[in-house]
Amino acid sequence: MTGATIKKNLRTGRSLWADSPGLGVPVRPLKAAISVDVAIVGAGISGAFMARELSPDHSVAVLDRRPPMTGSTVASTALLQWEIDLPLTALADKIGMAKAKRAYLRSRAAVDALKRIVAEERIVCGLKDKATLYLAGDEYGHRALEAEAEARAAIGLESAYVGPAALRERFGLERTGAIVSQGSASADPARLAAGLLRRARANGARVYSRVEVLEAASDPDGVTLLTDAGHAVRAKAVVFCCGYEFPKGVPTPGARVISTWALASKPRQGCPAWLRETLVWEASDPYLYFRMGGDGRLIVGGEDEADPDAHADPAKLKRKCETIVRKLHALLPGVEFEVDYSWAGAFGESATGLPSIAPVPDMDHAWAVMGFGGNGITYSVIASQVVSNALRGGADPDADLYRP
Repeated sequence: MTGATIKKNLRTGRSLWADSPGLGVPVRPLKAAISVDVAIVGAGISGAFMARELSPDHSVAVLDRRPPMTGSTVASTALLQWEIDLPLTALADKIGMAKAKRAYLRSRAAVDALKRIVAEERIVCGLKDKATLYLAGDEYGHRALEAEAEARAAIGLESAYVGPAALRERFGLERTGAIVSQGSASADPARLAAGLLRRARANGARVYSRVEVLEAASDPDGVTLLTDAGHAVRAKAVVFCCGYEFPKGVPTPGARVISTWALASKPRQGCPAWLRETLVWEASDPYLYFRMGGDGRLIVGGEDEADPDAHADPAKLKRKCETIVRKLHALLPGVEFEVDYSWAGAFGESATGLPSIAPVPDMDHAWAVMGFGGNGITYSVIASQVVSNALRGGADPDADLYRP
């Protein structure tokens, strides 16, 4: 295939992050009934941020039916962006400009908070500051992107429009325009989640795996979780951080689960120098997105499909990766690479690109966190802030943005 070699012995169906070093998180079986302040269901990136935030002043139990970080976390390509899937101008059409501005500014603040947490906790996860390059595509053309850049700049976000001549000169790319923004990042999502869980454990949190929650029942004083281990977990509050596996009884209006595909090249991949400092995505449907990893791998994703189960099809994985390679080569014709890993996973999206972070209807003392959109890790940070504020008796000023 022009532009890349896809070998038969590549690690098909295995995420790059599954082979990351430093993923050890001590877990225990549930051998007796326990009682805690907060039970967190899900030991992925959302549950890890939640546990790290709550564990200093709450007793916390994290429960997962899988080993930690083996759900949607390892399917991520970990573009840690503040930009929302729906542009600011388009989001304003749906929820009003005042709320859209708040959503974008909160997302920007969350990326800054993520960086502070990694630094303060000394988590080794390859975190690196990155710019983003948002390319004009079939969903939003150059005129829409020019208006978008102006709208972002007007509220203090570091974004600037780049026309076709400057785009060609600075990046060697042939598109009608783009937005260059500052303040995003990239990281290894599995190592980030593992580091957060270890910090939570140091604060007294306990991680139970493999334990599946079969049923949850609330009463005026708290929530009782029945598990497949035959032992109950009693908590003053429960937070469902189940990725894109929606808890039963939790409504998700305007949201759906889709499938997405990704691949990674061999290490030390030859690429333009600017790409090492930049996350790239395009205003198309489906959109292509890519970045460089810390070891010089080219990490590419896209070809989303509105089918929650398509990611499980091995034949489709091969076809989708071939399509991704063709699209990437059309954009970067001078880059030749060999695919080392390819994988697929479930992915959530909503009508607004915003997550759902809200109390569970008809269940007291219960919250559900679902990070819809391409910047789910950013939303995991916001979820930990919104929920922890509520459990500590306070009110988050932006909580209304994330209620279904």
